Amino acid sequence: MDNYEENKTIDEESLINKAFQELLDTYLASQHRKKVELITKAFNFARQAHKGVRRHSGEPYIMHPLAVAHIVCKEIGLGSTSICAALLHDVVEDTDYTIEDIRNLFGDKIAEIVNGLTKISGGVFGAHASEQAENFKKLLLTMSEDIRVILIKIADRLHNMRTLEFMQINKQYKIAGETLYIYAPIAYRLGLSRIKTELENLSFKYEHPEEYARIEKKIEKTQQERDILYTEFTQPICEQLDKMGFDYRIIGRVKSPYSIWNKMQKKHVAFEDIFDILAVRIIFNPRDGKDENNECFNIYIALTKLYNAHPDRLRDWVNKPRTNGYKALHATFMSQRGEWIEVQIRSEKMNEVAEKGIAAHWKYKNLGETSNEEELDNWLHTIKEILDDPQPNALDFLDTIKLNLYATEIFVFTPKGEIKTMPQNCTALDLAYSIHTFLGNHCIGAKVNHRLVPMSHRLQSGDQVEILTSNAPRVEESWLTFVTTAKARAKIQAALRRQQRLLMRDGEEKLNIFLEQEGLSNYAGNVEKLWKRHKLKDRDELLAAIGKGTINLGAEDKDELLGNKKFSFQSLFSFNRDKKKEEKEVEKYENIDRKKAINLTDDNLKTGYIIADCCHPIPGDDVLGYYDEDKHIVIHKRSCPNANTLKSSHGDRILAATWETHKQLYFAVPIQIKGIDDMGVLHEITTIIYQQLNANIQKMHIESNDGIFEGTFWINVHDVEEVKNICENLKKIKNIKTIARIG
Repeated sequence: MDNYEENKTIDEESLINKAFQELLDTYLASQHRKKVELITKAFNFARQAHKGVRRHSGEPYIMHPLAVAHIVCKEIGLGSTSICAALLHDVVEDTDYTIEDIRNLFGDKIAEIVNGLTKISGGVFGAHASEQAENFKKLLLTMSEDIRVILIKIADRLHNMRTLEFMQINKQYKIAGETLYIYAPIAYRLGLSRIKTELENLSFKYEHPEEYARIEKKIEKTQQERDILYTEFTQPICEQLDKMGFDYRIIGRVKSPYSIWNKMQKKHVAFEDIFDILAVRIIFNPRDGKDENNECFNIYIALTKLYNAHPDRLRDWVNKPRTNGYKALHATFMSQRGEWIEVQIRSEKMNEVAEKGIAAHWKYKNLGETSNEEELDNWLHTIKEILDDPQPNALDFLDTIKLNLYATEIFVFTPKGEIKTMPQNCTALDLAYSIHTFLGNHCIGAKVNHRLVPMSHRLQSGDQVEILTSNAPRVEESWLTFVTTAKARAKIQAALRRQQRLLMRDGEEKLNIFLEQEGLSNYAGNVEKLWKRHKLKDRDELLAAIGKGTINLGAEDKDELLGNKKFSFQSLFSFNRDKKKEEKEVEKYENIDRKKAINLTDDNLKTGYIIADCCHPIPGDDVLGYYDEDKHIVIHKRSCPNANTLKSSHGDRILAATWETHKQLYFAVPIQIKGIDDMGVLHEITTIIYQQLNANIQKMHIESNDGIFEGTFWINVHDVEEVKNICENLKKIKNIKTIARIG
């Protein structure tokens, strides 16, 4: 036993040393400065710190930091600082060593990165997920000033995914889910396309092992056919590029299992119906003195002479790179077999940038010079500024993630920052039901990114959503027309059935009372007459309508049952309440002293001046006068856009104006109100305006959509103070969310 343990230790030491030597060989083959001593020091320190500790696989724990460091070096292309940080990334979290120990031994920069990694090493979904996950963009940027923290964390997650088989199944699902919805999109955002693809496939493998195995088998089964297609398609291309003197290589790219599965789900098609599994990638070195961007198009033109190009599938990411820096020219050509094949044309530089992301950008920025990590820091700082820019026209981090989240799922945030995974195209109401049935049944709308929206609003990945509710449930049949999830649909139908039963019970009681009072019998024929009269489909619908109050049984229903017909004069006449407005005679001013301010009094406002329709100024507003070509004086708000135009184009016609009114005249002011369309809300609005404030509504226009109403009320007021008073009082109504004066 002792010999076995001794031999095992020797074998493990040999394994560790071999892994470390591979790391050094990879590092020495790079263009980074050769800080071998620093890396060796970090390795020895980590090795000692993790001594005796093993992973779930049974291997010494130090093999994990070594693997992460190798990914950081070879697959991402970072230098000594990042390699050291990768070797040390679990030391503080898993041992008794502190950040200060790291700082004293390896300097501030490495200590800062390790500190950042320590903070997030448990994953984004930690014990305080609601605090951490409010916004990924903020989270990732506030963890550390150095984005290398994120890059190393992605490397850490990649190795964990590669060794996920040794974890418990429930942990596999958890880690795979996090990876698919968090780390893979982040990898994409940072330009790590190969790592992003591997993370997706590994997640898919553990979340859907059967589907993964099935697609893998079908890919393998159809490989020979694709090889023949590839050879036939690329042979003429090779001949043409050889003639043109290109230094190139052509590789076939097979669509990943996850991408295939995702497309199958999105398009609702079988594997056999996926026709873009094969793609061809042409990678070249520019000819002497030739610009690589132009060379991409030269190759494209050469291919158009061989094959017909799809006119709608040319993607120019050469001149307009993707937000993650990706550059290539994508085109689709018709093969000899009548199948469309995508061709990706990129230089070696573009290809490395596509594979290694921001680290490759740094490499080519230095043009082969010895590494200066300050240059890398500058580039990373640029990326950080892009991610940190809150402006809507910036390359927004969450928006980029949204574009890369997969057809069937998105993530949204609760007001407390908790993440909810939802199907794409889901509505706010779907989210409400996914949280709790009670929340869905009482939903009356939502705030998405602090903006009031109806419950039918389609959510986007990265949205922060607050569900608005009423005290009483108000489930409506119209909800079924826009919800997308099976859970929401089932819960709505169940609630409607409960409501229907209650309404039918109340309706039956009301119907019996009505028939009894009128001395009529409750036989099927009478009930049928009633539901046919009201153009309903059956008895149940009639009872429900009576119970709901949309049908009130009366004399006409009695006459219908007795066979009596009454003539209705009301149906013949309609009254037009609109009156023709009298034209206002406006005084013309022949001679105006433009140096003096005009006084806006009750008398001269009646006939002397014109109140501009564009901004509706009223007493109390900051205003000016404009002496127009017809010798009329038009009163504008000073902030009015039209007034600003007039001030810049006809300044000599602008007049100062002051108010001297005494609340004799009324001015119709448009006020826009938006809120929850609950029962009685209009009554509350009009009651406050008419009774409490003694104001008059000249006209109003109201629209309701999926529980949200928006209305414009033209209210007669004397001045600005009355408008303010009205708005303040209307704000007190529970279901009013926004109120503003228009103009």
